[in-house]
Amino acid sequence: MEQQPDDVRAAVGGRLRAARAARGLSVGALAARAGIGKGSLSELENGSRNPTLSTLYALANTLELPLSELLADRPGTEVASPGITARLLETTTGDEGTVEVYALTLSPGAVHVSAAHGPHVVEHLLVTRGAARAGPAGAETDLETGAGTAWTSDVEHTYRALGGRPASAVLVVRTPT
Repeated sequence: MEQQPDDVRAAVGGRLRAARAARGLSVGALAARAGIGKGSLSELENGSRNPTLSTLYALANTLELPLSELLADRPGTEVASPGITARLLETTTGDEGTVEVYALTLSPGAVHVSAAHGPHVVEHLLVTRGAARAGPAGAETDLETGAGTAWTSDVEHTYRALGGRPASAVLVVRTPT
């Protein structure tokens, strides 16, 4: 993953620290609940570590927040994990919840496994280039360019490029209030 600018890492760290403090959690307690190292969380909060997509989702899910809130609602912010890169395009929040829009790039040969999100969170995926397999683990859908699918993401789900080539997609995540 490309190194995040210092101001983005600092903003992510500040959001993490504020969300943790608002819930009365220590660094150790949040790290244990999210399944990450206490030192890693401390480095993230201090803006000295580049976060991965998987780590940020583990923290967002534990804190019961949309990922974009930890990304400081900054369009253009990019995070990655092996096999996947997500760039935040837009976030809107209203009475009914939060809608996040991401541009995804899936690398060939890798499967990205995403942990379950909160209850009633729905993901909509539209493949814009190449082919991909995505959806709830064990019930994924194969998608060609121009095809889409949606699923309730309160279960483990996966993303994979097909055909030995990268794939691009737009992902819309709706988190109810």
